[in-house]
Amino acid sequence: MAAQQPYRIIISGGGTGGHIFPAISIANKFKERHPDADILFVGAKGKMEMVRVPEAGYKIIGLWISGLQRKLTLSNLLFPFKLLSSYWKAGTIIKKFKPHAVIGTGGYASGPIMLAATRHRIPSVIQEQNSYAGLTNKQLGSKVQRVCVAYAGMEKYFPKEKLRMTGNPVRKDLLTIDSKKERALAHFGFATSARTLLILGGSQGARTINESMLNHIDKLLDAQVQVIWQTGKFYYEHVKGQLNGRDLRSVRIHDFIQIMDMAYAAADVVVSRAGALAISELCLAKKPSILVPSPNVAEDHQTKNALSLVELNAAVLVHDEAAREKLVDEALKLLFDKPRCEELSKNISALAKPHATDEIVDEIEKVLAN
Repeated sequence: MAAQQPYRIIISGGGTGGHIFPAISIANKFKERHPDADILFVGAKGKMEMVRVPEAGYKIIGLWISGLQRKLTLSNLLFPFKLLSSYWKAGTIIKKFKPHAVIGTGGYASGPIMLAATRHRIPSVIQEQNSYAGLTNKQLGSKVQRVCVAYAGMEKYFPKEKLRMTGNPVRKDLLTIDSKKERALAHFGFATSARTLLILGGSQGARTINESMLNHIDKLLDAQVQVIWQTGKFYYEHVKGQLNGRDLRSVRIHDFIQIMDMAYAAADVVVSRAGALAISELCLAKKPSILVPSPNVAEDHQTKNALSLVELNAAVLVHDEAAREKLVDEALKLLFDKPRCEELSKNISALAKPHATDEIVDEIEKVLAN
């Protein structure tokens, strides 16, 4: 390769698990191939990457950056100053660390560090998870060397010659969940004879999904369904408080599930938002899924993500506005319809891209070689 080893790599991505976990997966795979590589993460101060990245064993520097809110707030008034501060600090990081390449997976901090990298002519790679590209990534597309994507038709956002269809990086431990079912049920203290529902609202939780479950939790308990429920940190205490006094011997409530391979392995059906990373994981986990797209995302791209599966008979769709009434009933119907579960599992598994992380690192290495 043209770059002098050991490699120095900056990876930036955060705000949500959908940006953080692909970034960590890429770092792990690059480190596996190049054990002496020095990998530095750049994130946003106060966001979850400042905790999750060190937990994964990597150094991270935080920028003073956040997104724009939908109403007039102090944070919005400070936004121009945050942007200038973050861009200046990103340039300082680039000059001091002298990376051979910079990789952006999205999130607030990704913009300033990627802009600084391209300005300093550092080889750069975007990993775009969604079917709809954000404004910053679209602006960077002409300046970076590669854009790794998970959906067809992305040439409407990026130069066609820079696109590589790789899929989204997912947790390596999801590749082996087929053999973990009994161990996973034992881990959660569950019976092998009962049906198990996994409820996910993304790394930060989903109000609609949580409220839908709270409204009809008695239906699940009466049907003797075992429940693994990731509420999100913000909703955790509220959900626990609302359930106080009920017999919850068959319910496991978590603000965040660290060992997701065990949760997926234990589940017979999954209820989830329809973020790009969530869908990539569900495909790899081969799980019958009910998708509840978030309405609070750009261009309603989660609904587009979900429909891409529904059209292939690979998932069930419940719209956000209908979820509070319909979601639990749909979950119960699917849980006890094993032929339908097998059909959905077969169809969703055909969409999996188990080698996505390898292919993304392949592209990073090609960029380094030039």
